[in-house]
Amino acid sequence: MSVDPVYVPVLPVRRGAWQAYARLHDALRPRVAPLWTLVPRTGAERTRGAPGNPDPEEDRADLERWLPPRVDQLADAVRGMPGWVDAGHVEALLGAATGLWRLLTETHLRPVTGPERPPVLQRYAADLAFLTGRGIGIRVLADTTADEPDTTALLALVDRLCLPPSRIDLIVDVGPVADAADGTKLAVTALDLLGALAPWRTVVLTAGAFPRLPEHPDSGPFLTVPRHDRQLHRGVRAARPAFPRRLLYGDYSVEHALSANLPHVRPHAPPWGLLRYTGPDGYLLARVPTRGGAGRVDRVRGMARRITRSPAFRGAEYSDGEAWLHACAGGDGRAGSGNAETWIRAGHVQHMTFVVEQLLGGTTSHVCRDSS
Repeated sequence: MSVDPVYVPVLPVRRGAWQAYARLHDALRPRVAPLWTLVPRTGAERTRGAPGNPDPEEDRADLERWLPPRVDQLADAVRGMPGWVDAGHVEALLGAATGLWRLLTETHLRPVTGPERPPVLQRYAADLAFLTGRGIGIRVLADTTADEPDTTALLALVDRLCLPPSRIDLIVDVGPVADAADGTKLAVTALDLLGALAPWRTVVLTAGAFPRLPEHPDSGPFLTVPRHDRQLHRGVRAARPAFPRRLLYGDYSVEHALSANLPHVRPHAPPWGLLRYTGPDGYLLARVPTRGGAGRVDRVRGMARRITRSPAFRGAEYSDGEAWLHACAGGDGRAGSGNAETWIRAGHVQHMTFVVEQLLGGTTSHVCRDSS
């Protein structure tokens, strides 16, 4: 029996994220429909909603070698499962076309475009949607209060796509949220103006509250950050209980909302990373070093113990993420202490599992998968 997705995490196409999705329990994966964002290969951080002109990619030949293996690995992770893929950072490059075509034809993913993108790229995404037969997602950036020009731009895009609204998914993306009340106002205004504009196949509301910490934070190594994104969704439901169609819950999992704008190749990565854990109303963050000897390992294991001893910890059997944290906390020696990619993979698994359970009212059952 097929089931419908209830949750849309916005995930960058990086190994830690697609491995996390692959490690979700088989019963949960059909409930999770990620919006995958292909990250730029190199260059400076991209500005949200403002495509580079000229494109900052430094070497197109290198990109043509770099992209296909990542596309193939993503396809292996998501094969047969629902979701979307946003190629905004690479779709202007001719060398990306073959990889995107293969990804969209070998999976059930749908392409994504947006009103702020050049018309030629909007048509390119529409052509892919037409050829695959699965339709398209329109990602509207709702960082500021929506107004009539936004309506005009969205209607013009729908007309340009030459697809009926019944084959178009509307993704209202509020982006980074540091204040739940302000974010809720943006979301409600955008949904009022754009959500009821057409009989969309799907309406998704997504926002991200996971913090973007500076390289040398003044705060302590362990802190809790409110889940403003969850509060935003609660506020929208309270403000619009009679919204005319089903509204899918979206967030950025345990990534900052601008994470996918960062290039894959970063020459000056910070010397620390994060263990991360999601509680009912907040994120538990533990800053740990990425370099060093025995002291680094002791620090990682000590912070893992702080998380597993927290009242929010759901037990080692809850998901692959909890299993890894529990094993790390009780381990000895360097093996099993992980690295930045391991930590974010575990964070994604536990977060996605927990959000699905919250959305389904605690009705899911979990089987811990092999975390080797």
